[in-house]
Amino acid sequence: MPRPTGNVRLKAARVATGFNSQQDLADALSEHAKRLGIRGLSIGVRQVRRWESDNPPWPQPDCQRVLVHLLGQSMEALGFTPPWGTDGSKPDPVQRTPVAPGAVPHRLPVAAARPASAFQPTTVGSDFHTVTRSHRRLYWSVEPSGLHPAVEAHARLGCALLPETAEPTRSVLAAALAETYLLAGRIEFFDLREPSLAHETLLQALQAAGEADDSLLGSAIIAHMAFIPGWAGDREAARERMTAARTYARRTPTSAEFLAWLDAVEAECETRCGHTRTALHLIGHAEDILRDGNEHSSPEWMDWFSPARLAAFKGNTQLLAGHLPQARASLLAALEALAPGEEKQRTVVYGDMAAVEAASGNPEEACSYAAQALDQLALTWYATGMDRVREVRRALAPHEHERCVRSLDDRLYDWSTTVSALNR
Repeated sequence: MPRPTGNVRLKAARVATGFNSQQDLADALSEHAKRLGIRGLSIGVRQVRRWESDNPPWPQPDCQRVLVHLLGQSMEALGFTPPWGTDGSKPDPVQRTPVAPGAVPHRLPVAAARPASAFQPTTVGSDFHTVTRSHRRLYWSVEPSGLHPAVEAHARLGCALLPETAEPTRSVLAAALAETYLLAGRIEFFDLREPSLAHETLLQALQAAGEADDSLLGSAIIAHMAFIPGWAGDREAARERMTAARTYARRTPTSAEFLAWLDAVEAECETRCGHTRTALHLIGHAEDILRDGNEHSSPEWMDWFSPARLAAFKGNTQLLAGHLPQARASLLAALEALAPGEEKQRTVVYGDMAAVEAASGNPEEACSYAAQALDQLALTWYATGMDRVREVRRALAPHEHERCVRSLDDRLYDWSTTVSALNR
């Protein structure tokens, strides 16, 4: 007799609860989410099929809550293994408890409790976060291909430590772990150009943020996930993720800077999808938010946005919309306002300024800005900045026999730049 395959625990729980098909369970989970007050959660049969596969992915926090509450068992009892591992003990089923409509059920521990002697000291959360903070600062100056393995190793350590902690240390550690995964995902997407890998990493970041019950961090992670379909031209998927990001942001006090950044992210996605008018409207709204302000401060980990960055967003959108004088003014303002330590963003702005001049028929000025971008890239590598320079060179094809363009080619294709670019 053939041995059952796939996640037999979840399948057994499904059948035992009266759901004979995967579609039945998917429909029941989506309906149950509404009764629990979890809005906008729709679970399809494809997702249930993945959960019942040989290697089921660890569900997102809201999906976990609905699964546990509907089927009456813990995630481990349903055949799921958290990304940070378990202690190897056999989990006990979790009894269902009534939850009032609109309420959120209590989060369940990822692993069964360990003996007191196995628990980490209360300082482990702050100690782990200290390294996370250092990695965050190093991102702006250290070679990304060198920093990424260290960040990954730190994340693995956090996954190993998480089952060995109790509250409130556990929440501190989980939040720092989410920040670490977010940084790794940023490197993978913006620096290493690995969107598929970034998606998986950011999903792990979201799961860790769910363990910390940190809605604002969750919002930031989901907004970063919106970049992935946005840059690929999938407007519907990007907008859906931005809706989720804004929903999470509404659950907690949020600074004007963070709200403006959400507008900027959506604007960049709209720009990449060819909807520059919508993008410019979003950027205008972001400028209004920053001008009006509010009483809430931005989180320490939000070090990737400022009014200067918004001006750079605006200039890029105006460039792609064909509003060249306005783009030039916005980008020059961004260059003037960028602070020390924002060298990666400076390469992008130089690249966009070069693109403005190329589109305006000024090849010498375009080559000058592109050369400044290459000067900065030699000090601080940024794949997004190099992409901008390559786009400019393609735009300069009608002028490729001019001396300034040939000089740019000598810079763009020297030994170190060529080997570095092809290596990445």
